Amino acid sequence: MAATSPARLHMTALARATSPVASLALAGAVLLTGGCTVANSGHGGYDPDTLRLVISQEPPTLEPCESSLTSTGIVVRSNITEPLIEREPDTGDLQPLLSTGWRQDSPTEWTFDIRSGVTFSNGAPFTAADAAFAIDRAVNSDLQCNVDGYVFGDEKLKLATPNDNTLSITTEKPDPILPLRISFVEIVPRGTSMTEKVREPIGTGPYAIADWEYGQKLVLARNDRYWGAKPTFGHAEYQWRSEGSVRAAMITNDEADIATSLGPEDGAGDRGVPFQNNETTALRMQAGEAPLNDIRVRQAVNYAVNRTGIVKALFRGLGDPASQLIPKGVVGYNDRLALWPHDADKAKALVAEAKADGVPVDRQIRLIGRTAQFPKIAETIEVLQSEFTEIGLNVKIEMMDTAGQLQYQLRPFPQNTGPYLLMIQHGNQAGDAAFTMDQYMLSDGPQSAYGTPEFDAKIRAAEALTGQARQDAFATLFAEEPQQIMQFAYIAHMKGIIGLAPRIHYTPNSATGDEMRLAEMTKAGNGSDLSDRS
Repeated sequence: MAATSPARLHMTALARATSPVASLALAGAVLLTGGCTVANSGHGGYDPDTLRLVISQEPPTLEPCESSLTSTGIVVRSNITEPLIEREPDTGDLQPLLSTGWRQDSPTEWTFDIRSGVTFSNGAPFTAADAAFAIDRAVNSDLQCNVDGYVFGDEKLKLATPNDNTLSITTEKPDPILPLRISFVEIVPRGTSMTEKVREPIGTGPYAIADWEYGQKLVLARNDRYWGAKPTFGHAEYQWRSEGSVRAAMITNDEADIATSLGPEDGAGDRGVPFQNNETTALRMQAGEAPLNDIRVRQAVNYAVNRTGIVKALFRGLGDPASQLIPKGVVGYNDRLALWPHDADKAKALVAEAKADGVPVDRQIRLIGRTAQFPKIAETIEVLQSEFTEIGLNVKIEMMDTAGQLQYQLRPFPQNTGPYLLMIQHGNQAGDAAFTMDQYMLSDGPQSAYGTPEFDAKIRAAEALTGQARQDAFATLFAEEPQQIMQFAYIAHMKGIIGLAPRIHYTPNSATGDEMRLAEMTKAGNGSDLSDRS
């Protein structure tokens, strides 16, 4: 059971908000401080009470049940919406938020105590009934929420609310990490559509949407109804620029306070702060399509990838070559798993062998990347194409925006696409391999393109375990996947760079790439040293 501590309350109070608002246009429904951002000639032409952020892409939506998508979660989680429980990125500990405590009553039954005195940004009171509604909407509905597939899979939950401060959840089978899963569900009020996703949500967090000029900027305003500590900044203004060098220039030219997803070559200088994130890049191979349906061709793809060279030359050492889809620190990480060796001659021999057996290795394979997915994505894709061409494969590059690429990343995949290699970037925010396995390695996982019933059964067996047995079982599966399935060519465990203006104090952590808590950003004061925040 988790208890509430006053110190923790203060820290988490610096954090969250969300929900559906077909009607945030109902002015007066949300209490927001101040007006829109105003010019102030005494502060370089900007309002010092506005936190200015530049991100790599406009969020496709702020639908809370899509918050496990990086482009959505980086804005909505902890800022517009809140979950019942939150996970501390550095320790993995679960902390109380909208739930003050929880306990397991039986192998399939859990009880959550719901915090009193909380209201949504539109003034509606938050109760256990809202929590049950939000979980039912995200997990049990037909909305096809990303959080449902990513976190819960096929699980259906039974929800009951004996009173306003008690939520009971019953699972279909024992689930030893249900509280961790629940930490991914952002709470929205009753009345939110159960049949359509919302673009602009209402929540209980420290900020609410004030203005969204689609294609231009997004402004959040401090929610004066927030139950926790008042965040420092009255407003937060997001803009988006796809080029990392442009985002870095906005930091150095005092046009932004925070710039995300920078590369070492982008020119942020001493305003660029490196940090270890939880993202892993990999190529997913559409193994149901020839020639990728032949394991020898998939092995050749793996031999062709020069992971060490990519990390050294393109990422400038800001990353580590990857042998698996999760980084160190996540339950299930296998520290004995060696890198797949770079061996172009071996790759050529495998392609030639497959061709001799009638595999159509000359068939064109699409190599799909997402614009601004990570620094140097375009160059990385070009290097990979060159490596695959060298071993005898016919590969064509296709760069797409977020919406286009997600069609190929998330089920249901487009029909009649032909074979393709898809660059993915997976961040295991939860710290447990179950979330990676369910999403990417089950044969019918929401972001999986291939698998077998036998490997599925091994995943399910590992997920039922706890403690060291759980760790060992998942580590074994990461060693077996390249031998039995080989759906991926792993590239690198990534490190990030965030740009920070001198007036801002913020310490990035492993979750910063997926969830950037505005309430943790404060004014640094005169003479602050960026090195204090690295």
